Amino acid sequence: DEYQWKGPFYFIQGADPQFGLMKAWAVGDTNNGDDEWGEEIKLAEQAVQAINKLNPKPKFFVLCGDLIHGMPGTQWRKDQEQDLKNVLKNTDRDIPLVFVSGNHDIGNTPTRETIDNYCKNWGDDYFSFWVGGVFFLVLNSQLYFDSSKCPELKQAQDLWLDEQLAVAEKHKCKHIIVFQHIPLFLRKPNEDHDYFNLEKSVRQEIMEKFHKAGIKAVFSGHCHRNAGGFYRGLEMVVSSAIGCQLGEDTHGLRVVVVTDEKIVHRYYSLNELSSQGIEKELLDMLAKQN
Repeated sequence: DEYQWKGPFYFIQGADPQFGLMKAWAVGDTNNGDDEWGEEIKLAEQAVQAINKLNPKPKFFVLCGDLIHGMPGTQWRKDQEQDLKNVLKNTDRDIPLVFVSGNHDIGNTPTRETIDNYCKNWGDDYFSFWVGGVFFLVLNSQLYFDSSKCPELKQAQDLWLDEQLAVAEKHKCKHIIVFQHIPLFLRKPNEDHDYFNLEKSVRQEIMEKFHKAGIKAVFSGHCHRNAGGFYRGLEMVVSSAIGCQLGEDTHGLRVVVVTDEKIVHRYYSLNELSSQGIEKELLDMLAKQN
């Protein structure tokens, strides 16, 4: 049933609730300073309350990685995960949650064990799903960043991705949209590699594959700032964090409207979304049934 286009819809994208980073960043100890996350709990609660009030309801709420700050094996990790789950379970039952793995969730250099632990807690590290004729792919971007300790898992994801893109072509889907934690790039497709994007040769290969498959947009987080750009018609959308901000943006969420022709998105501060909801222009797009 979900293979069929049924008219415009929207979803909510959030990123980096990252329970523990605000304190760690404030005290200048990002390895051990994450022993408090009261501020992040409040922000995540505000995000859930804002989403629950929206009318019409979004099709789903996707969190693009770094759910918590504590890396695998660190002291506060289990408590951070439990506190986030306690907040998220108040999300309206009719709004499915979609989780994307980030570097803090599975480690900068993931292993089979760290990925298995993530999967037990949050679900698969990569998967696909359909909503109203649109094909969504969730990827484990850490396997592109550094798969040196689990090369066979990167190979498995690569094979799976090729299979999924063949499925998308067969079903003649309306759009293909990708979610991953680490952006391909922040502003320009040929920018230098650093912590916040993927290595250039890896990036080029993925961008070309996505372009050939007709993928319209990639949504990510990781940067704790809003950014983005284009590669041959493929839009890279980088959303700032629900949690700790590392730039001038505010704690927020992105509203993404999917129409017959295009994908339109806007970043809202949590305060804006809580008090005003979605702008009329986006609501009008949703009202236009085909």
